[in-house]
Amino acid sequence: MAQRSGDKYIAILDAAQQVIARQGYHSAQISRIAAEAGVAAGTVYLYFENKPDLLVCLFRERLQLLIREQQEAIAGVSDPREKLRRVIAQHFRSLGSRPDLAAVTQIEMRQADTRVQQRISGLMKGWFAVVDQVIAEGQAAGLFTRNVPAKQIRNLIYGTLDQTVTAWVLSGFKFDLEALAEPTYRLIAHGVMEDREGGSGAHGNPGAPQADL
Repeated sequence: MAQRSGDKYIAILDAAQQVIARQGYHSAQISRIAAEAGVAAGTVYLYFENKPDLLVCLFRERLQLLIREQQEAIAGVSDPREKLRRVIAQHFRSLGSRPDLAAVTQIEMRQADTRVQQRISGLMKGWFAVVDQVIAEGQAAGLFTRNVPAKQIRNLIYGTLDQTVTAWVLSGFKFDLEALAEPTYRLIAHGVMEDREGGSGAHGNPGAPQADL
């Protein structure tokens, strides 16, 4: 049974993140990762079965970090709209401050084989749970639309954030990711249409105040 804790475990994960971001998943050699971590190549196999296992563990550890940061960002906030705003801002902040991690999560993890991607996909439930709770609170309060299933709303939010971060990585980090947090919130909350004709807009009631989502 591989060890899953300790300073060397963390050092290898940190090194894997840097090497994979720099060289790509398929070109990243265990020996190079070990050298970056300051350990012998054989030491890596005390903690990980192989390179796919290392990639999955890296994603698990980093995702747990992102989830903790999301939970801290919305702690003590009661308004679901503000929670959604903070979830979006924190996602961009977390990855925007860690370009190596963003490169790995958005590009390199998708180069792995199907079995690895399935394991990684299963780990996303923790992040989805944070967003699902915000949506549930918003719908219960009558602030988010109930005309769209909660899962579809979550997929829309995740897809928007995911594609925005991917575009940032592919651009070579050339734009300010964090600066897009508020515009992205406004887009998700209000959509792309301007109600210029005084009609019913997205919610079907000309005289009713518009909900945020």
